[in-house]
Amino acid sequence: MLMKFIRYVAPLLAVFAISSIDLPAAAQDEEKPYKIAEDGTVDWYTYSGFRRYHADCHVCHGPDGLGSSFGPALVESLKTLKYEDFLEVVTNGRKNVSTSSEKVMPSFGLNPNVMCFVDDIYAYLKARSDGVLPRGRPEKHADKPPEAQERDTACLGG
Repeated sequence: MLMKFIRYVAPLLAVFAISSIDLPAAAQDEEKPYKIAEDGTVDWYTYSGFRRYHADCHVCHGPDGLGSSFGPALVESLKTLKYEDFLEVVTNGRKNVSTSSEKVMPSFGLNPNVMCFVDDIYAYLKARSDGVLPRGRPEKHADKPPEAQERDTACLGG
């Protein structure tokens, strides 16, 4: 009987022991997709998200993600919408039909001007949603890192 107990319970105890190890703060807290310095300087990717959002998304979702008569306020949606769900809707679109309205979000899955920068767009909108980035063009932004240029070239070609 004792051997059966050890055989079945020991692996569970090991899992509990491993899960109780103190992890760094970054591992315990959800990592934010944006970085904003004390002086208001935003990272390149968040700035890129601002630019890309206002090139393709603001027509329906309004300036600064505040919504319009065509699309919902994404600064509110991202308070509860997970990244994976955001990516799903942007990639595949969405259609909500009721007796009083029909709302359609087109698919951007084949649009490289959106899909190559979807993480940047999410970073920008999440910063707006979290209330750490005010309306309008960020006044200061970090320089474009070589990694971003490599990513852009790989995704867009050229």
